Amino acid sequence: MKITRRSITAIKPAEKTITYYDDALPGFGLKVLPSGVQSWICEYRPGAGGRGVAKRRVVLGSVSVLSPEQARDAAQTLLARVRLGDDPSADRAAERADITVADLCDRYLAEGCDLKKVSTITTDRSRIERHIKPLLGHRRVREVQRLDIERFMRDVAAGKTARDVKTGKQGRSIVTGGKGAATRTVRLLGGIFTWAIAQKLRPDNPTVGVQKFPDASGERYLTSEEFGRLGEAIEEAETSGIPFRQSSSKHAAKSGVSRIDAHAASAIRLLVFTGCRVSEILNLRWAECDLERGLLFLPDSKTGRKTIVLSDAASAVLAEVPKLGVYVIAGETAGLPDERPRRDLKRPWALLCRRAGLEGVRLHDLRHSHASIGAGAGMGLPIIGKLLGHADPATTAKYAHLDADPVRRAANEIGSRIAAAMKRA
Repeated sequence: MKITRRSITAIKPAEKTITYYDDALPGFGLKVLPSGVQSWICEYRPGAGGRGVAKRRVVLGSVSVLSPEQARDAAQTLLARVRLGDDPSADRAAERADITVADLCDRYLAEGCDLKKVSTITTDRSRIERHIKPLLGHRRVREVQRLDIERFMRDVAAGKTARDVKTGKQGRSIVTGGKGAATRTVRLLGGIFTWAIAQKLRPDNPTVGVQKFPDASGERYLTSEEFGRLGEAIEEAETSGIPFRQSSSKHAAKSGVSRIDAHAASAIRLLVFTGCRVSEILNLRWAECDLERGLLFLPDSKTGRKTIVLSDAASAVLAEVPKLGVYVIAGETAGLPDERPRRDLKRPWALLCRRAGLEGVRLHDLRHSHASIGAGAGMGLPIIGKLLGHADPATTAKYAHLDADPVRRAANEIGSRIAAAMKRA
């Protein structure tokens, strides 16, 4: 096809990276990542250009920076240099050897995230902009050493990158840093430098050998009694409402009740009964629900496509959810042509936690609690991993300490044998 403004707007992301080549200018094309990122590319064969010479590819820039006309002009200029004997890819390699960490991060986001999901790329971009660029962005890639990474990790942990930035009329971006953020950002840096090695930008990875802070996720497992309090709080908030009383120096004390809507209540119940991630429930469409067979078909979870097997309790919740639009958990735009999923459950969850006395419990802890119940019942880690959709068995292994039944059976068996022997003695 001929690449034009109109043609690129019709291109949709696929499950794998696809390159569309221009019919009018051989070698000129558009690379589209599964994440939706689009970049202009130009391919050529250096030297005489025979088929025995491997093609080389140069990324001209992203669609957000260059228009089709500008990208085509850049490709024509590059191909003209090749005809005169230049090798732009080799020239760029020499130039890239002296790029900064900020430049490397930008290139990594544009070219090195083919297999990552959009949500992961968004998180990576945030860590790059909030932590990596402010502290290491000015450094040359070839100059960064292990000591620099260790200093970087300490600085992030100490809150050197902490800030509170206004992002719009009502939006705020609060960066706190801390040991957890430091460890996760160093892990991202390790991936970026691994990619830099593949691009021949440096021979080694400076993050190797850096001793990271324990990435304590602060996981909480709700007890049966806490589940009971949560259930009562949801029922109260959805029906009669939870009482509140406010007072200030300027106004008299106010009292009343706070309620949550049926969809917020249903969302939290589904999180409890399925062990799904919050994003999976908020983005769930009615078309992906098979209530007859008790299944959810998630097309784009964190680990890719997966099928959720519903319990009777989860199926009962879904059967009672009012259908207002495309999404099961209706948002403000439910039923409208441009319907979007609900953004979050922060306010209803905060209300429920206060009422149920669940201090420090996150929504994601409902997923951990769901798994902990299965582990404690001796269901086996492979089954729990399948229920949660874990791609790597090592991810499920963190619940092994909760699976006490096999160990208790072994302890009882050994103990009974010893006791029997001692009685015989």
